[in-house]
Amino acid sequence: MRAFVGLPLPDDLTDRLEILAMGLRSGRAVPAENMHITLAFLDDQSEDVLAELHDELSSLHLRAPEIEIKGLDVFGGDKPRLLFANVEPNEALIALHKKIRQAARSVGIELSHERFRPHVTLRRFNRLHPGEHQELEHLIALQGAFAWPKFHAQRFEMVQSVLSHEVAQYETLASYPLAP
Repeated sequence: MRAFVGLPLPDDLTDRLEILAMGLRSGRAVPAENMHITLAFLDDQSEDVLAELHDELSSLHLRAPEIEIKGLDVFGGDKPRLLFANVEPNEALIALHKKIRQAARSVGIELSHERFRPHVTLRRFNRLHPGEHQELEHLIALQGAFAWPKFHAQRFEMVQSVLSHEVAQYETLASYPLAP
């Protein structure tokens, strides 16, 4: 089962981010209901391993991180793979990320070694043509200073991701409260 652990976002924020993403015609937009902050991508795991991870995550008592979403950017440099809203890292968010990764490793899940760069994916790209690349640069120039009022995450979730040709379908497997 393909899964990840992430932070859900308030509906009013995802609605605003979806509107921002609609400013582009190229690529595939991420629907508002799929927007989140990934804390750990678990890849394909058995139900037994995810059940063990659930037990580990249930025992964590972590402080709710303050979330500050600020600015738009791309991964992929000159050949953008995705457009995202940047999430400002902070001590509580990094601690949450580390604890979840430790829990995943403790049940035998191998995780990528990529640097944690918290973000919310808005659009995915295969290949941009020159006009589309200019359109993306224009959107970032106009909306790149986007900022949202800070908020505290209330919970994190383990989510199953089922891929399809259109858009991934997400199902929350478990939810874990965070301390205020």
